[in-house]
Amino acid sequence: MRPLGRHSYGRYEAIRVIVPALYLALLVLLFFWACLGRAFATGLTTGQTIALYAFVTFVAGMSLYGKEVPKRRKAFATNQPSFYLSTRARTMKNMPLLSDDEARRAYFYILNTYVPDAFHDKIFFFGTVYTVLITMRRITLWFAGLGLVAVVAEFLGGGVLALEQGLLLLTTSLWLVYALAVYYNKAERKMQENYQDQIFWLQMNDQVVQEVLEKTKSASTSVSPQ
Repeated sequence: MRPLGRHSYGRYEAIRVIVPALYLALLVLLFFWACLGRAFATGLTTGQTIALYAFVTFVAGMSLYGKEVPKRRKAFATNQPSFYLSTRARTMKNMPLLSDDEARRAYFYILNTYVPDAFHDKIFFFGTVYTVLITMRRITLWFAGLGLVAVVAEFLGGGVLALEQGLLLLTTSLWLVYALAVYYNKAERKMQENYQDQIFWLQMNDQVVQEVLEKTKSASTSVSPQ
């Protein structure tokens, strides 16, 4: 069993909330200035802009965090270490099949109890990077599409090119960023590499795996209805 070290869970979860939220709030303000700013003759004061940015950041952060969209992607749901535990349990004598929830709980028990601090932090770091990058990529697509719609609407309404340069630049930049993110797709590759590293650790510490699976069986038996 590893000694208790500093806990980084809260820090990484805060990053998952704050970074995508700041990015979304920034795009909201950029889109406002590029497309909607001319509709408001008085504009916003510095204080109002800061207040708006803080409000949008808070709402966006909590909304994006609650939806957990990145966890629905194939790269996240495929080849998880808990699947390895389910497979390993089938090879053990007198071991009942594990449900997905039981395998997941067993995995997190191993992660938080036995995995060394350095590797533990690495796992959380790459999980956070994956979540942040996938969420930001999705936000980029939203605003790239919104920008394209706004450009078409402006020109159909008789807009002048000289007045729409900011909107055109913002929209073009967003589509370029999105295309590069999809082309390189590093977040999903890194997530799978992260899973493979965790599975390798489980394979190299099979005695720990067997002990935890036995405890899982005992715990399941003790709470089963008589």
